This record gives sequence, C-alpha cells and structure tokens, in this order.
Amino acid sequence: MGTFHDDKGEFHGITVVVETNGPEVFVGRFDEQTERGLILLDADGHQEGEEGRSNEEYLQRAAEFGVWKKYDRLVIARGKVKKIYPLGEVGERA
Repeated sequence: MGTFHDDKGEFHGITVVVETNGPEVFVGRFDEQTERGLILLDADGHQEGEEGRSNEEYLQRAAEFGVWKKYDRLVIARGKVKKIYPLGEVGERA
C-alpha cells in the first residue's frame, strides 16, 4: 500500500528488492525513481558469493531478519535495474 505520496510511485515507503543486471542485489526502502535512477533509503547490498552466500540466500535471510544498512541513501542507475519487488515476496517463495 505504501504511503500517501502518489507522485513517488507504487513502491514508495515499501522495503523492496532491486535485482540488477550485474551480480548485486539491493534491499532498502523505496523512495522514488528519478532521471538519475532509483533511490533507496536505509539500504544494504549483496554480491553473489559474498560472505559465502548466494543472492537468494542473502534475500531469504533479509526477508526473515531484515538488513543492516550500509547506505543512508543509495541511487541505482536506471539502466542497472533488472527487477523491483517487495521484500515480503521473498518470504512467500520459501
């Protein structure tokens, strides 16, 4: 449902997963999408194989326990974004 900022997109205020065209995934609170890219607040990121975990394992853990933020505000270039979806959908896949 998000917050009452209809001009910021359907995911505004929701914790989302951003899959990229590269080996990284990001988890954070969706703020908005601008010309520069997608803006996440209080975000974390993971690269396939980092800390011995796959991206899927990282997302399963994030869905269960949340994430420890690495970035207060993160801008992901539009061309790098492959897919965006609510983090809650990860828990539904388990």
